[in-house]
Amino acid sequence: MSLGHSINRRDFLRVSGAITAVTAATLAGLGGEALATSVTPSATTIVLPPLPYLETALEPVISAKTVGFHYGKHHAGYITNLNNFIAGTKYVGMSLEKIIKATAGKRLLDKMIFNNAAQTWNHTFYWNSLKPGAGDKVLPTGQLLKLIKRDFGHFSDPAKDDKGVWINPGFKQKYFDAAKGLFGSGWAWVIINKKGKLEILTTSNADVPFTDGLRPLCVIDVWEHAYYLDYQNVRINYLNGVLDNLINWDFAAQNIKRKY
Repeated sequence: MSLGHSINRRDFLRVSGAITAVTAATLAGLGGEALATSVTPSATTIVLPPLPYLETALEPVISAKTVGFHYGKHHAGYITNLNNFIAGTKYVGMSLEKIIKATAGKRLLDKMIFNNAAQTWNHTFYWNSLKPGAGDKVLPTGQLLKLIKRDFGHFSDPAKDDKGVWINPGFKQKYFDAAKGLFGSGWAWVIINKKGKLEILTTSNADVPFTDGLRPLCVIDVWEHAYYLDYQNVRINYLNGVLDNLINWDFAAQNIKRKY
């Protein structure tokens, strides 16, 4: 059987051993995401960070049940897998950002490490991109608002012509459209590009912008496990709820100068 490239005995043993080590995780029904019931922290492992709010805090947009499964099973599962995959490797003790950069674009075990490290990082960033009582209730201000006006014209001044076509839909509508249009599973980001301009970007699966020199400000999780318990397949209702009520523009503003 050909795999498109040769695998020597050492690579095979590393990969098969790492896969066997993931005994704390099971596979979810949606997309095969990793699940785990707990994370045991130590001085040499990546630790599940606490949520920045209670599991009930995002209701009614995102239910406590969804947060419980999403954070306590999916997010925790990626961390469990990651710790098992990096055990005995040079990645032990490295920061998530360094692990992600070191394994991006690689194959075999490094690809598995990248996927779980990036998903761990993405989820932590997502939880911090949400805030109870935010969204349209706490609009962007300061430097972030200046960037929005400079690069998108305005934040949200929706208007359609008599044919129902958006006239200069603005930043918020374009963010919604990008997240809505993402095929399959992934992430919808607000980023600063290499030219210093504000941009809306979608990535598939576990991909993260900073591996390409882009600076993420905030993100919306568009994997089905983020919304399926609450909205089933109606992604747009989840997106409207998040953008109208939960996006943490203060967190986004804090990341304008952040270095990754």
